[in-house]
Amino acid sequence: MLAITGASGVGLAEKFINYLPQNSEAIDLHIVISKHAKTVAKYENETIHNVTLHNNEDIAASIASGSFQVDATVVLPCSMNTLAKIACGIADNLTSRVAAVAIKEQKRLLLAPREMPLSAIALENMLKLSKLGVVIAPPIIGYYSDSNSLEDIEKFIIGKWYDTLGIEHNLYKRWS
Repeated sequence: MLAITGASGVGLAEKFINYLPQNSEAIDLHIVISKHAKTVAKYENETIHNVTLHNNEDIAASIASGSFQVDATVVLPCSMNTLAKIACGIADNLTSRVAAVAIKEQKRLLLAPREMPLSAIALENMLKLSKLGVVIAPPIIGYYSDSNSLEDIEKFIIGKWYDTLGIEHNLYKRWS
């Protein structure tokens, strides 16, 4: 499950989808886009195509239940508002509900917070979630990645997220 929330970096979510292995039938992708993410996408001139979407207000959607068996949840980009809700156990929309289920069911949950500088409140929320097993993985450049363009940097970041999720890829040159 991929949730796209209202933080700058919506384009990374689109690329995260587009770089997924096309021949992998093991990936059944469900996507939720928040109202605020749609607003940010307009300003960042990003559009997301060829996906099946769930309404973020539909907390009765299939993916909201632990019995649905979502293997991994990614919130990319993860707004500080969404991060705070997840840290406090507030499940008032589909994104925060699926994250709460991931924590409850001890499933993989990756949050990609996109804000800088980080406040003490955000850092405390991240620490709290990390102690619960949530992967906190902001889009941070790997200077050793031999990147020559913004696209190379984005591929490196997305590749690191895929590594965390166990998704095979060849998006960046590995350290040898």
